Amino acid sequence: MTDATDATDATDVTDPAARYEEIAEGLVPHGAMRSQMFGMPCLKDAGGKAFAGLHQGELVCRLGRDTSAHAEALHLPGAHLFDPAGGRPMRDWVCIPLASAGHWENFAEAALGAPR
Repeated sequence: MTDATDATDATDVTDPAARYEEIAEGLVPHGAMRSQMFGMPCLKDAGGKAFAGLHQGELVCRLGRDTSAHAEALHLPGAHLFDPAGGRPMRDWVCIPLASAGHWENFAEAALGAPR
């Protein structure tokens, strides 16, 4: 995975659902399955474990708190830990805002390959 701070953001992406669908379509041939989690569309691996989703216009990825991908994602402007219930962030999961949609595919791929 390339350093997220060196990649170009896709500033012209205005539809997060369409961008998410593009990424999902590309990951299905690699074993990803479409599903739902916390009321949001998500992607699960062949073992049925969720690794990415679309929540409130942001891509949410389970990158693993001790990985370089996790650290890279959190360095993106506006990125934050996923906290669907408010008050209990899921430390392995990072929300990546639409402003960084140019990075979404790389982080979704990293999430698919991350150990769970």
